[in-house]
Amino acid sequence: MRSKLLTFALLLSVSTHAAEPKAAYQRFDILTASTGSNSRDANWKPGKGLVLEVSGLCWIGPDRIGVAIRKGEIWFIDGVLGDDPALIKYTLFASGLQEPLGLLPDGDGYLVAQRTELTKLRDTNGDGVADEYRTAARGWGVSGAYHGYAYGPERDGAGNLWVTLNLDMGERSENDIGWRGWALITTPSGQLLPQAAGLRSPCGMGANREGDLFVTDQQGTWVPATPIHHLRKDVFYTNPEGIPSQDLPGSPLKLSAAVPKNVPYPEAVRALPEMAPAAVWLPYNKMGRSATDLQLIDTGGKFGPFEGQMLVGEFTNSALHRVFLEKVDGAYQGACFSFLDGFPSAVLRLTFAPDGSLFVGMTNRGWSSLGSRAYGLQRVRWTGQNVFAIREMRAKPDGFELTFTEPVDPLSASHPDSWTMESFTYLHSSAYGSDEIDTRPVTIQSAEVAPDKLSVSLRCSGLRELYVHELHAPGLRSADGQPLPDPRAFYTLNRIPNR
Repeated sequence: MRSKLLTFALLLSVSTHAAEPKAAYQRFDILTASTGSNSRDANWKPGKGLVLEVSGLCWIGPDRIGVAIRKGEIWFIDGVLGDDPALIKYTLFASGLQEPLGLLPDGDGYLVAQRTELTKLRDTNGDGVADEYRTAARGWGVSGAYHGYAYGPERDGAGNLWVTLNLDMGERSENDIGWRGWALITTPSGQLLPQAAGLRSPCGMGANREGDLFVTDQQGTWVPATPIHHLRKDVFYTNPEGIPSQDLPGSPLKLSAAVPKNVPYPEAVRALPEMAPAAVWLPYNKMGRSATDLQLIDTGGKFGPFEGQMLVGEFTNSALHRVFLEKVDGAYQGACFSFLDGFPSAVLRLTFAPDGSLFVGMTNRGWSSLGSRAYGLQRVRWTGQNVFAIREMRAKPDGFELTFTEPVDPLSASHPDSWTMESFTYLHSSAYGSDEIDTRPVTIQSAEVAPDKLSVSLRCSGLRELYVHELHAPGLRSADGQPLPDPRAFYTLNRIPNR
């Protein structure tokens, strides 16, 4: 196998989202690789050389990142944490893969999900290039359908290795066999253990600090908006197109009734015992259209004031969102917030470096996304400047408790007119997405500011379980008079706490 070193051009730019103060986050934009010996060659142009359609990312060394690209190669990039573009190099590690959609270090090698199998890549002779391609797991259905992707792998806190399978779509679809639309665990011996069904396009996975694994899905048939699901055994989510696999040997799931159709989502969840509610809904367009990767912020404070929360990639709107999760009665629910937008292409994969900077891998894969490019890789760093934002939104028996990254102005925060809220749900049906339905106002009766001015308790009436609660805070100000750059939050209230 060939080995190739490439230098690349690095362009520094600073960009901010409307939801973050100016200069809170800096972006270093890696455009593409140059095939020339000198990345500063006057003849070099963006797009010349390696087409960096990022489909997998992992951090693998003190200053090295691993990048899978859609067209079947794995590259190692060295020197990405420095400031001198001339010192950064690309090394081809593996090629000939079929649309890899993940990358994970594993012992003395790397695991990558291809369409047909989970593959272990190893460099056995120490020359820096993979010379062993070994099947680590296989056994799911594969067809000629365009959307028959396999994603992962990803580990949960217990060390289980997960893969998720896209539904087939269009001609040659075969969703009645082979675990399409399922999440599976693969064992060290290569055995597949199906876990959960009802997924459509489960593009990204990520574990929280507790080690529980979550997956994003994308709006479409039977998926009314973008959900984030807690992955676990014996549950069904929303889409029944792959449910025939429940009759295969090894299925842990057998639905006790037909999947409800053309009913409000809360009614569907209550009618089917195996149907697990989404931990968080990202309302369509308000919080993007097609969620991708999930990445825990676990940097020791190096990436701002949002430690322990999760970032969510957004494909169509080329953005990042932020999610706060909590457990109520043993089940996850929580809120989503805007974070950063304006990326030059669809955000697909995320990983943190040891210095706390975030690497964002992008490819629009020929689909439509906001931005001026078809692919790219960016590094995002926190400048150290604080961010005035709602940090957390927690459910209470009589409303919600909000915590902030900076002290609030007590006068504006305690005035009920500074806040508005409504709740809504979706129609659970075979249609492609759903409008918001059954929308009702939520009355905010009072707002109590804590003595430290870092939290506000909202007492509300009209809360509804299994509904999304959309909060706006247009009148809120910080202690120094600044408004929230983005005054919205969306809380998925699956259960109202008893205390």
